[in-house]
Amino acid sequence: MRRHTPENKGTKKVKKVENKTVVKNGISFGAVLAITISWSVNHSILWAIIHGCFSWLYVIYYALIR
Repeated sequence: MRRHTPENKGTKKVKKVENKTVVKNGISFGAVLAITISWSVNHSILWAIIHGCFSWLYVIYYALIR
């Protein structure tokens, strides 16, 4: 049994929770959509790769422009 000393009388115990980050490998839906749109418009692998890197930005751009 612990005895409370005056210096830690008002302290509370806090449970530590570790944050774990999960990294998913692969290609996202936005990238696949951007690559598909880019290929259907330009028929260029280079542009498809570039637009795939920008993914959702290109999809939104395409939706606004076309």
